[in-house]
Amino acid sequence: MKTQKGNLLAVCFVFLLFILWQIGAMKVNAAYIIPTPIGVLEKTWELREILFGVHLPATMLVTLLGIFISLILGLALAIVMDANSIVEKALYPVIIASQTIPTPAIAPLFVLWFGYGIWSKVLVTVLITFFPITITVFDGLKSSKTEMEELLYTYGAGKREIFMKLKIPTAIPAFFSALKMAIPLSIIGAAIGEWLGAKSGLGYFSRRMMTQLDGAGVFAPIILLSLVAMAIVGLVTLLEKAVVRWHKEI
Repeated sequence: MKTQKGNLLAVCFVFLLFILWQIGAMKVNAAYIIPTPIGVLEKTWELREILFGVHLPATMLVTLLGIFISLILGLALAIVMDANSIVEKALYPVIIASQTIPTPAIAPLFVLWFGYGIWSKVLVTVLITFFPITITVFDGLKSSKTEMEELLYTYGAGKREIFMKLKIPTAIPAFFSALKMAIPLSIIGAAIGEWLGAKSGLGYFSRRMMTQLDGAGVFAPIILLSLVAMAIVGLVTLLEKAVVRWHKEI
C-alpha cells in the first residue's frame, strides 16, 4: 500500500512538471529554445524509425561497453585496494584526481587519438563511471566489521574464506548502489562523447538538430535517454531486491 502511494505521488509530480513545462514553453513561444512536451513527443514519434533503429542502438552499445569495462576495472581496483593498504594509499589519490579532469575537455582528445569510432566514446564513459564503482565497492568491502573478521580468524578461516564469506556479502548492496549510480553516468558519458565527435548516436543526433534550430529534435533524444536510464535502473533495482533479500531485514 505504501509503495503504491509513493508511485502515485511520483506520477503526479512528473505530471505537474510536464504541465509547468507546457505552460512555460507556451509563454516563451519560441520552439527552437524551449519546445513544448507535446511537441517533443510528436517529434519523437515522427523520428521513431531513425531514433530507435539507428541512434539508440549506437548509444546503448557505447553505454554497455563502458559499463562492462568500468565494472571490471572498478571491482579490480576496489579488491586490490582492500587487500593491500600500500596499494590503497598509492591509488586512491590517483582515482580521485581522475575525476577532476573536465570531461568536455578530454573527450575531444579521445576523438583525436582514437578517431570517430566507438572507442573514443567508450573511454569517455569509462572515465566517468569507473570512479563511483571503485569507491562505493571499496567502502562496501571496508564496512565488514573487524569483530566478525577476528571471529572467523579464531575459527581458522584464512583471508580467502573471509573475503568470500564476509566481505563479498557485505559489499553486495554497495555494488548495486554503485551500479545504479554508474548507469545514468554511463549514458551521460556516451552522449557527451557522441556530441563532441561521432557519426551516430543520440548525442550526435541532438547536436545535429541543434544546428538546425530544431528544439523538439534536440529534446527528443534527451527525453529518450532519460527514459532508458530510468528503465535500466528499475531493472537493476528489481534484481537487487531478488538477490539481496536479507539486507532489508538486517
